[in-house]
Amino acid sequence: MDNRNKVALFWLTTAVGAVLFVTLQSFSYVNDYVRAHGATPAITFEAGALWMFSAFYGAWIVTVLLALIGTRTAQWIAMILGGLLVVLNTLAGVFDGLRDGGHIVFSALFFIALPGVCAIVATWRHIKRKGAGHVDE
Repeated sequence: MDNRNKVALFWLTTAVGAVLFVTLQSFSYVNDYVRAHGATPAITFEAGALWMFSAFYGAWIVTVLLALIGTRTAQWIAMILGGLLVVLNTLAGVFDGLRDGGHIVFSALFFIALPGVCAIVATWRHIKRKGAGHVDE
């Protein structure tokens, strides 16, 4: 497996971690709501919110695709976009965890921050190793 694919796999792992975190957070919210109110809440979203969620979590796939391109420019964009997504998702998870419990904070750090830092480091190493404009063959 060449370095370009390894970097993309790191970003894909981080994207999957973000989805796992959101799933765990959603189940945790519903579980706490049922315990407090005795019934499952009606969870509805407006069309604008659904588009926002789709675009936000869809941006993870853009990061993976950029990493697969493998050029120095694409790697820089993947690292900047991916780093921004890692920071935003982790901070959102930590703030939600302060409200909802320590397991949410741990999950954000474990599912998003840990693989995200590994992906950023792998991307940085790939950029430094390959030089300007080189594409892995």
